[in-house]
Amino acid sequence: MRKIDLTNFQVATSETARDINSRIILNLVRKYQSISRADLMRQSGLQRSTVSVITEQLISEQWLREGAMGASSRGRRPTFLHLNENRAGIFGINIQPVSTDLALANLSGHFLAQETIPTPRSSSVFVTQISSRVREWMKTHTMMAYEGIGVSLPGRVDLSSQKFVFAPNLSWHAADLKEQLEKATGLSVSMENAANACALSEFWFGKHADGINNLVVVTVSEGIGVGMILNGQLVRGSSGLAGEFGHVTLSEDGPLCGCGNRGCWEVYASNSAAVRYYNEAGTRSREAHPVRTFGEILQLNAHGDPRADKALDRMAEYLGKGLAMVVAGLAPDMIIIVGDVAQVWGKVGPIVADVVRQRTSTHASVKIMASGMASLPRLRGIIALVLQRYFGVPAVA
Repeated sequence: MRKIDLTNFQVATSETARDINSRIILNLVRKYQSISRADLMRQSGLQRSTVSVITEQLISEQWLREGAMGASSRGRRPTFLHLNENRAGIFGINIQPVSTDLALANLSGHFLAQETIPTPRSSSVFVTQISSRVREWMKTHTMMAYEGIGVSLPGRVDLSSQKFVFAPNLSWHAADLKEQLEKATGLSVSMENAANACALSEFWFGKHADGINNLVVVTVSEGIGVGMILNGQLVRGSSGLAGEFGHVTLSEDGPLCGCGNRGCWEVYASNSAAVRYYNEAGTRSREAHPVRTFGEILQLNAHGDPRADKALDRMAEYLGKGLAMVVAGLAPDMIIIVGDVAQVWGKVGPIVADVVRQRTSTHASVKIMASGMASLPRLRGIIALVLQRYFGVPAVA
C-alpha cells in the first residue's frame, strides 16, 4: 500500500473514475485486439452501458477504430475493436557513446522507420542532426499526429531539471537536450536513463509482463546500468539517480572507473572489462594481436580462441557477483540482461547463475535471463515512456 504524500497529491474528481475506466478499456483492447464490446464487459467487469459510453468516446477521439463484424448465433453481430495505431506517432532516440539509434513508432509500438547514425562529439551537432531527421520523417509520414520524443541516455537524468547529470561514458557536458530538441522540433521531449528504458520495454512489451511486477534489467555495454520495476512502478529515487549499482565499489584498489572511483562493478563485468582481460592475458603470454572491441572477443570465442574464452569466463564471474548484490537487496522476480553478452548467454549464463547461487543467502527465487538485440529494448522502452501517458495509471493522491 502506498502512503499518501500530503505535500504532493492530486485529489480525485468526478472525472477520475471515467479516466481510470477509459485506460482499462484502452489497455484491454491493446492486449486482446481484436475484441468486442461484450468481451470488454466480461474482461473489465464494467456494466454494458459504461463500456458503450467509453468505447464511443475513445472512437470519437480516434484512439480506437471499429473493424470486422463477428458471427453470432442470435442477436446483433458483434463489431470488433482495434487500437487506431496511427493515432499517435512517437519518436524514440537511443544515445550511446559510439552510435545513436532513431526510430518512429506507432501507438502499438511497431517501428515505421529506423536509422543508426554515429554519435556526434557535441550535443549541439546532435540536436541539429536529429531534429533534421525528425522533420523529414514527419513530412514522409503525414497520416498521423505526433505525440512526442523519448530520449534514452547512457547516464542518469535529473528528475526536476530533465538534464543528464551523470554520463561517464558520454563525452558531452551536461546539456539541456530536452529544451533544445523541443525548440528544434516543436514536440514534447521525455528523457530517461537507458537501463530504465530497458526496464520499461520489458514491463510494457515483454512476453512475461503479465503477473511480473518486480523485475530488474541490467544493461551490459561499455558500462553497467540497472533499471528497476518494483511493485509495478519504475524506481527512480528522489533525484532520478537510483539504480547506479554499476558504480558500487567491489574492490577499493581496483581499476579506475570513468566515474572517478576505483573498483566499481562495471570495471569488472562490462564489455570494456572483457576487452581488458583479453589484452592483459596477451601481454602476460607475450602474444600480440590486442583487441579493441567486445565484438572482436565474441568472434574470437566463436573460433575457439582460449584467451577469449577465459575473458568471458572472468566477465561472467564478476557479473554474477554484482547480480548477487542485486538479488540480496531487491529480491526481484526476474533479472533480464541486455547487451551483446546475450549472444553467448549459453556460455555465460550458467556461470552467472552458479555465482549468484553461491553468494546469495536469502534463497530468493529469481529467474535470470538474457534479452535480445541491445538497441531494441532501449528504443521500445523510451517509446513506452511516452505511451504510458495514455496507457499508464493516472496520478491520484
